[in-house]
Amino acid sequence: MHIECSIDLRLVVLAALICAFGCWLTFRLFVRGLGDTWLSGLGWQFLAGTAMGSSVWSTHFIAILAFRTGAPVSFDAVQTIISLLVAIAASIVAFSVASRDIPFATIGGGTVLGMGVSSMHYTGMSAFHIDGIVDWDQNYVIASVVIAAIAAIASIHLAKSSNLVYRAERAGGALVLGIVGLHFTGMTAMTVTPLVLRGTPLPVVTESLAMALAIAIACILIAGTGLTSFIIDQRVRSDSDRKLHQLALYDTLTGLPNRQSFSDRFNGEIEASTVEQKSFAFIGMDLDKFKEINDLRGHLAGDQVLSVIGERLKSISSDKLTFARIGGDEFAAICKSGDEKFVLHTMLNIKALVMRPVRLDDGTEVAVGVSLGGAFYPTDATDAQDLVNKADLAMYRAKASPITSVCFYDAAMDETIRNRKALAADLRSAIANDELELFYQVQNLVSSGKITGFEVLLRWKHPVRGYVSPTEFIPIAEESALILDIGRWVLRNACLQAATWPNDLRIAVNLSPIQFSDLTLPDLVADILRESGLKPERLELELTESTIVENRERTLAMIQRIKALGVTIALDDFGTGYSSLETLRTFPFDKIKLDRSFMSEIEESPQARAIVRAVLALGKSLDIPVLAEGVETRHQMDILNLEGCDAAQGYYLGKPTPIDDVMAKFMSGDAIADKNVGLLSALSGTLSGYGGDDMPNHYREAVA
Repeated sequence: MHIECSIDLRLVVLAALICAFGCWLTFRLFVRGLGDTWLSGLGWQFLAGTAMGSSVWSTHFIAILAFRTGAPVSFDAVQTIISLLVAIAASIVAFSVASRDIPFATIGGGTVLGMGVSSMHYTGMSAFHIDGIVDWDQNYVIASVVIAAIAAIASIHLAKSSNLVYRAERAGGALVLGIVGLHFTGMTAMTVTPLVLRGTPLPVVTESLAMALAIAIACILIAGTGLTSFIIDQRVRSDSDRKLHQLALYDTLTGLPNRQSFSDRFNGEIEASTVEQKSFAFIGMDLDKFKEINDLRGHLAGDQVLSVIGERLKSISSDKLTFARIGGDEFAAICKSGDEKFVLHTMLNIKALVMRPVRLDDGTEVAVGVSLGGAFYPTDATDAQDLVNKADLAMYRAKASPITSVCFYDAAMDETIRNRKALAADLRSAIANDELELFYQVQNLVSSGKITGFEVLLRWKHPVRGYVSPTEFIPIAEESALILDIGRWVLRNACLQAATWPNDLRIAVNLSPIQFSDLTLPDLVADILRESGLKPERLELELTESTIVENRERTLAMIQRIKALGVTIALDDFGTGYSSLETLRTFPFDKIKLDRSFMSEIEESPQARAIVRAVLALGKSLDIPVLAEGVETRHQMDILNLEGCDAAQGYYLGKPTPIDDVMAKFMSGDAIADKNVGLLSALSGTLSGYGGDDMPNHYREAVA
């Protein structure tokens, strides 16, 4: 006869909790492995399969223990273990298939998972021996398998839907419903007809509860491995996120916000200022002489300086003052105030803070300057980019000023920039329009007055503005890289013109640092010499010390290649740059050109005269001739002669003149009659300031 079955609700609740926990953990692990590397993903799917198999197996057997048949029961240990292994193996295979990026991966993985869970259920049921006759309703059995498969497919689909929030929870919930459906449909399919009762049905309630708790503990231990791995992994991704956040938003060297982070804050301040109708200042900051520290002391020293400056700026940061490093030696700040006096006071404090000396690791101290430019929103600009541009204009004005390194934007700066851009556009067509000219300034020996050559100087005759100062258009040419084309034009035309002269006078041509960075320069010089027919020893190329420090090794190699052609090299503007003895020792210069600034003080300043004397002595000891630039008086010439200077040039000896005047004054037949005297007879007009008795003997002898 049939018997009525009962259910222990305590065990049902325990089974439900284990099922819910297991399904949630399973899909947390499964989702974690999606998109990972193949080997790492396989590890996560293994953990997900183990958690799934152990959880559903535990759920199944605790639920069976909750099912009271009224007949004695027992378990087959081997089949029970087999059912556990079936559940774990099928789950691992299912999740491995489902995680692949192949067609029908979700359906295939879900089907394997549903069939695996069903196989575990019925294998486990076969291990459940009842002292009675068990009948199965095949319709319910089939229905239970279909329910499990559909639920498994749906759960994997939800887990792989990256656009869903709480997808692991949703997937776990779908699978819980499927497992519940499988269990109760499968149990409904079973009918038990007990045989003659031989005593109290086994196991008794207390034993069932103890067994259920043991199974639950085993499940927790197995699934806990996966849970622990997930928690550890989440902690390490959390740490990585913090590091990535730090790298993404903050400068690693100074600890200040980086360009991207600062841009977000800046745009937020623009919006807040617009809404609240309040003004604030944007401050652009650029370090001065920082490049010298990098070049002379190395990048580690430069990094240390930046780090110290960053710490100083952070020390005065506040809700009203925010700093950022936006690149290289460039910084920026937001000052939440529209009061110009307050902002100026803030900028002066920043300047004083940055300019304090920095002690390096080797014990030495270095210091940098800083140029600051400020602009106000919305007074000076109506959008973020325009405000930055206005502050930059002010900063560059501050950098160019010899008096102050702090400047606010004013409307006149825009006019300056527009003129500069217009000039740059006109300069691009200057060569094609034949607007460039070469002027020549004579160079003489100090002791005899003999002409040794000419320095080549570039002039630009603008069709509207007339002659434009080289101090105005040369920086524009260097900024726009036009200096390369202009430099080639100067070198070629100077060599072509000098090659037609009826003598062997030298020409000296200046090179910009940008020209010297061109690795094809030696080949260009060789081609122009060949094309013009100028003897290499008649060409002298001048470069400044700033050219050298850009890249000492490359510069040395370039100088050696050029000197191999027979061309001489002069060090220009000596005494105003780094003036390192190491520079003179390392680089094979043929001449030193003493900067004109010393000539303006040599008559009155004992210090300036002492420096000139020291440079001349240095040149003699190194066997390098020295030429003094900027000679403008007879007294200066006499001092140079007394100190033993080799050569000179300047307005006193001759102003820069165009080629036609050079040919008329210095290239006549009378002028080249005596090669030893050179062309000094034509120079006598430039010495008219002397009376007959006042003229120094060496000039009188040379002119005679």
